[in-house]
Amino acid sequence: MKRFLITAALVIGSVMGALAQKYCVIDTKYILESIPDYKDAQKKLDAIAEQWQKEIDAKFQEVDRMYKSYQAEQVMLTDELKRKREDEIIAREKDAKDLQKSRFGYEGDLFKKREELVKPIQDKIYNAVQKLAAARMYDFVLDKSGGITVIFSDPKLDKSEEILKSLGVKK
Repeated sequence: MKRFLITAALVIGSVMGALAQKYCVIDTKYILESIPDYKDAQKKLDAIAEQWQKEIDAKFQEVDRMYKSYQAEQVMLTDELKRKREDEIIAREKDAKDLQKSRFGYEGDLFKKREELVKPIQDKIYNAVQKLAAARMYDFVLDKSGGITVIFSDPKLDKSEEILKSLGVKK
């Protein structure tokens, strides 16, 4: 009997502790899209990405042109010249793929540029969220725009507008 009472007390205490936790919901996508600096950074990133993509497309077009030229002249070339031209085409294609990877790959130039332009804005948001959580004593701050799935949240729990206000963004 004593064991049962202790177990029941622990279960009730756990449930009460869980109910006492405070949390709020934010929408970082909404917050980011409401910040003018983020919009400017995104435009810069898009322009840079477009420029780099054109550069890469030009390299692949040159590889394609070289390949078509090779196919047209292939019957007239010696085996040695064929190998030389094939090696040249393969080298150019490898260069184009390497450039594509260095620009757009994981930890590539675009990733670094995004970190340079967007990370300071994200850090500001994170700091504002931390201040809000500390001031209101929230145990959890859930982001309904990202990785976790929030099926429903009461609008009164959404503190996105407060975050924007603390960042000085007027809506």
